[in-house]
Amino acid sequence: MPSAQPTVLLVDDEKDVVDVYALAFSEDYRVLKAYSGEEALGKASDADVVLLDRRMPGLSGREVLAEIRDRDIDVRVAMVTAVDPDFDIAEMGFDAYLTKPVGDEELRETVDELLTLSEYDDQVRERFAIAEKLGALEAEKTRSELAESEEYRELTERASELDARASETVSGMDRDTFEQAISGLSEPNEDGTDG
Repeated sequence: MPSAQPTVLLVDDEKDVVDVYALAFSEDYRVLKAYSGEEALGKASDADVVLLDRRMPGLSGREVLAEIRDRDIDVRVAMVTAVDPDFDIAEMGFDAYLTKPVGDEELRETVDELLTLSEYDDQVRERFAIAEKLGALEAEKTRSELAESEEYRELTERASELDARASETVSGMDRDTFEQAISGLSEPNEDGTDG
């Protein structure tokens, strides 16, 4: 259950990187730090969002992510890595994929998105993660590479299935139920701006 102040776990084997990221979150978030995959697994259940380096000695970020999902730890995970996305990301259970270098603003925006995402059901979270994977691949790969990729095709098909299911759910609702279901999505903040 998220605490009043969201907790972000920063995981990277380079201490300087973790310390720089921590500065971006120190005012508005509780920050946990881990410098290895093993240490990250020990702290993951105490976090709301994990920013996870993919390439680490010992237990890699990919292995940490798989273990987090195997243990069914309820946490959103963003891979923050120097590894350009390839088709192998299709099978990874992350919620967002950021390629280094990443600025403070992008880190905070990603964490805020993932905290918001935590409030939604599994289907919405899965659709968001698929959109992240498709976006990462489309930014990195050529059209012909995408067209030849079985992983990419499977991701787009799953996205279409989820979109169709959401459309059926919405079309099956009467107007009052639909408005009630989405009322929390665009509530204005106290200053009058949209959330």
